[in-house]
Amino acid sequence: MNGSVIRFIFFGNYFVGLLAVALTAEASLQLRLPACSPAYYLLLFLAPVVYYTYAYIGKGTQVGTSNARTRWYQEHRHFVRSSQVALSVVCMALLLWLVGRNFSSIMTLPPDYWLSIGVLVLAAALYYGLLPAPAAWLNLRNTGWLKAFVIGFVWACCVNVLLLVVLKVERGVAEEDLPLWIWLFIKNWMFCTVNAILFDIKDYPSDANRHLRTFVVRFGLRRTIFYILIPLLLIGLLSLFVFAWFRAFSPLQVLFNVLPFIATIAVAYSMHKRQPILYYLMVIDGLILFKALCGILGMQFSGA
Repeated sequence: MNGSVIRFIFFGNYFVGLLAVALTAEASLQLRLPACSPAYYLLLFLAPVVYYTYAYIGKGTQVGTSNARTRWYQEHRHFVRSSQVALSVVCMALLLWLVGRNFSSIMTLPPDYWLSIGVLVLAAALYYGLLPAPAAWLNLRNTGWLKAFVIGFVWACCVNVLLLVVLKVERGVAEEDLPLWIWLFIKNWMFCTVNAILFDIKDYPSDANRHLRTFVVRFGLRRTIFYILIPLLLIGLLSLFVFAWFRAFSPLQVLFNVLPFIATIAVAYSMHKRQPILYYLMVIDGLILFKALCGILGMQFSGA
């Protein structure tokens, strides 16, 4: 694939949109729930593109930087700003269409569904500091060690909580086995949190200069791997095994779902050597796609 196309997909955050759709599809299959409407999947793809681009769009004004991602935004700042406006309009149109089509169902949502939506919106707003200026100090990206858990939580909510809300609205389907859903939520939360910590390894020099006390800044790479990453992955694996036991997964299905956890450890050990930003985006974010594909493929075998 042409290098400029690869940079467009990863620097432009389109790969992130693909991850949101893939993880949601995995959750739907593993919970044995029906698919959502095509309009929702399109919104699910575009919204993360707009959300993540928001954090980088201002960097297009920087000059003389050695960061490849920042240089890409600088070189394509006019296209990025135009596409950001266009994609935002499309997202708003899709949202309004979905709300109009399912207005009566939305108005009759139980209170716990509204609470879930509120928690997700608040966490997403705090994560990127999308609050009014007086509340800017609540930006959770500046909390060091908490940042990775917030990122993982937002992702788990997007692919698990929103899935249940949308299916309730569009199809009147509700997940009846809430404890089982919670185990799947924890698995996704821990995996995405570990993924975020891997990105902190990439950002170690800049985080240290900003005195942002991430796990890597506080403990170093080796201790972060052994005392943070591996325990979190073990929690995720435990959640996976409990979920697999309740769902009567076959050994092959369990193996498919374990593979991404093993791959994550391998990637963590490979990060002793500094790599270009595009490597991290392709490999670390690629772990999430690998996880989704393994989960989807695993459900195609007997015992699912």
